[in-house]
Amino acid sequence: MEAINVQDVSVNDLPWKIQYTHERCTMCGSCVAACSFNAIEAAMERRSVTISTGHQPEPSQRHMAVPVIKQRAVVANACVGCGMCEKVCPNNAIKPVRNLDSRINYLNRSGGAPVKRGGRNNIFGSERTLDKIVVGRISQMTDPALDSERHTFDILAPFGRVLLPSELPFVSDGNELKLTEKTPPVNWIYPVIFSDMSIGALSTRAWEAVALATAYLNEKHNMPVRMCSGEGGMPIKLMQSEHLKYMILQIASGHFGWNRIIQAMPHMKVDPAGILIKIGQGAKPGDGGLLPAAKVSKPVQAIRGVPKADLLSPPNHQGLYSIEESVQKMFMSMNAAFKFRVPVAIKCAASATSVSVYNNLIRDPYKICGGFFIDGIQGGTGAANEVSLDHTGHPIVAKIRECYLAAVKQGRQGQIPLWAGGGVGLTGNAAADAFKLICLGANGVFLGKLLIQLCGCVGNEHGRCNACNTGNCPAGICTQNPRLVKRLDIDKAAQNIVEYMLALNSELKKMMAPVGNSSLPVGRSDALVTTDRAIADKLGIQYVC
Repeated sequence: MEAINVQDVSVNDLPWKIQYTHERCTMCGSCVAACSFNAIEAAMERRSVTISTGHQPEPSQRHMAVPVIKQRAVVANACVGCGMCEKVCPNNAIKPVRNLDSRINYLNRSGGAPVKRGGRNNIFGSERTLDKIVVGRISQMTDPALDSERHTFDILAPFGRVLLPSELPFVSDGNELKLTEKTPPVNWIYPVIFSDMSIGALSTRAWEAVALATAYLNEKHNMPVRMCSGEGGMPIKLMQSEHLKYMILQIASGHFGWNRIIQAMPHMKVDPAGILIKIGQGAKPGDGGLLPAAKVSKPVQAIRGVPKADLLSPPNHQGLYSIEESVQKMFMSMNAAFKFRVPVAIKCAASATSVSVYNNLIRDPYKICGGFFIDGIQGGTGAANEVSLDHTGHPIVAKIRECYLAAVKQGRQGQIPLWAGGGVGLTGNAAADAFKLICLGANGVFLGKLLIQLCGCVGNEHGRCNACNTGNCPAGICTQNPRLVKRLDIDKAAQNIVEYMLALNSELKKMMAPVGNSSLPVGRSDALVTTDRAIADKLGIQYVC
């Protein structure tokens, strides 16, 4: 009997198997050309067929070599289930099928290195708190509901420090009130921010599509949506254009790209919408950013001022080891750089310490902090260690609620706007998620993964694709490979984002109108109910059955 090496990898060990119908295949090669992971290849198979052509049974064997499309049984080139082969096949001869018997979790670590991937958290994908909450208070006889189609709604959220009435530097001069000193800058913007995704993490085309959609929403539909640059800087032409006013510049622990931003400051025609200091993110809290060398193309090298290499950000801002230091150094310096005209906010990963951080920021005597962005465990990423992505972090809902209630106890709610992220729009309905988080205390939300899904991303929380870290994105979104980037249609991607946001705006009004609110119902938890007793007790909302 032939010896079998049980350690050899077979197709049945991989997470996806290629279902191939030879009779339909014309060997055009489209599927092989479309596969960016080299998971399939053209090969020859030896086949033996027993046939009989006479009137009486006269079996004979015929041997032939048949060209076929074959799946490679190699972990490094494992099929990710993106389905590009199925999309391009003119004869429906090939498609990926999920393999429930996969051993990939064991095989992935055979090289001795931790597993990396992109995408979002897989652990909490099917157990979302937001899906167990509904709007239960409908204004009918007690107070009138609004007409979502005809009523005028004020859907704006503050980005910047909001002072208490007693803190406003007003003096009365006869019949007029006059300011005796400057107040912190506040920009009133749409309560949905396009989250920080850098040029590098995204392809130049994908980033351009999001920027194009942002400008179009502002200039054609009067929706003051803002977009965050992400770590790594921005193109000089954009920083010197009028469109900079729609952009929030991010400075993260790696400080990538900030030399160019500082050099561009004297040439900026307008101020940016704000500055976001990223301390951490929900997808990999306590870990720095990672941009693999495969994504560090020449444009990215120029913008960031780096050679082609893996770009690792430290887990924290060097020299900032307390909240007080952050306020004194980062906030003061960034505000001074723009002469106190631009609000500066901070972004942290949701954690058990979020409320402590928020309380300290509220007590900031400089009144510098203009926003607290909290990113939950279901946030997306372009590259992270899988163990961090799945097993570190904190769900966003409870942290937003705790921070809001902590501010309420001090009578300081709304002073530092709360922005929630991490899985917002996970099911495709961002309007409902945003409304519920606003009712729990958030001033607004930020979206990331949803945007690239609108651009054509096929990754999901069930293990499909999520190969953002490889630089081989089959949709041309999370790659710098020129051949793959060309697959992305910038205009179509931007159009999808614009149309989604227009629908979201209408849906948000549909949620506000029955409650009777013409402005954002920040903290109106009385509008929400749940059938889950634990959620009701934790969030302080009504339990129903």
